[in-house]
Amino acid sequence: MDRGARVVEIARAWIGTPYRHQASARGAGTDCLGLVRGVWRELNGKEPEPVPAYTMDWSEPAGEERLWEAASRHLRECAVSEPWRVGQVLLFRMRSGAVAKHLGILSESGAEARFVHAYSGHGVIESPLSAPWRRRVAVRFEFP
Repeated sequence: MDRGARVVEIARAWIGTPYRHQASARGAGTDCLGLVRGVWRELNGKEPEPVPAYTMDWSEPAGEERLWEAASRHLRECAVSEPWRVGQVLLFRMRSGAVAKHLGILSESGAEARFVHAYSGHGVIESPLSAPWRRRVAVRFEFP
């Protein structure tokens, strides 16, 4: 199984996990960052750095791209010209001009693109990467 397919397999195993802010426990609770952290642990073992406590609006007041910066330290940033591949980590801006602070994992590419993410009020779900979601993608990353 290639790396991207393995990432998707792990992410899909989290589907149904309830949404819990700052958590990262499959089946018990997670947020979007916790989902990516859980996939990291299964792929690579120990997390590369501790995650500080954060609020729901973290990094917004100062306009800092903290999540992007942290991802850049441990994941490989994909060039805009690179193809969309399953297993890529998607970082979203939820509003135009806002900091990027939502994460998902591309589970299907092409015309029927989908992604797995932990979404407040829904838990971990697999959603279509519809036009409204796709235009919010700020950057894509790949696991090492």
